[in-house]
Amino acid sequence: MKKKKNYLDNIPEINNIKWNTLDDGIIELVIENTGFYNTLAQKLFKKPRFSLIKLDKNGSFIWKQIDGKKNLYEIGKNLADEYSDAGNQLYERLSKFFAIMEQHKYIRFINK
Repeated sequence: MKKKKNYLDNIPEINNIKWNTLDDGIIELVIENTGFYNTLAQKLFKKPRFSLIKLDKNGSFIWKQIDGKKNLYEIGKNLADEYSDAGNQLYERLSKFFAIMEQHKYIRFINK
């Protein structure tokens, strides 16, 4: 029988995207809008070439924890230690956060 892998054992790694730490410690992702339709929108509708996405304090803390070594469980534990208000559904919310980040290709999971 094949053993199921626990999602919290996944190790995230930041994909090749640009990001900044603002003065207040908040992380801002700099996403380039590429592709045919984005280029068309940029030319016709004066849409920006880059989108800036600001994470909240929890998201910023999590982002700074992504080092290619810590798994989701360890990141969640660090978040709970740092912020007592992280919540009862910490790991459900953390899993959703990483699912969204992976869906948009901001992060990927690596196997070690």
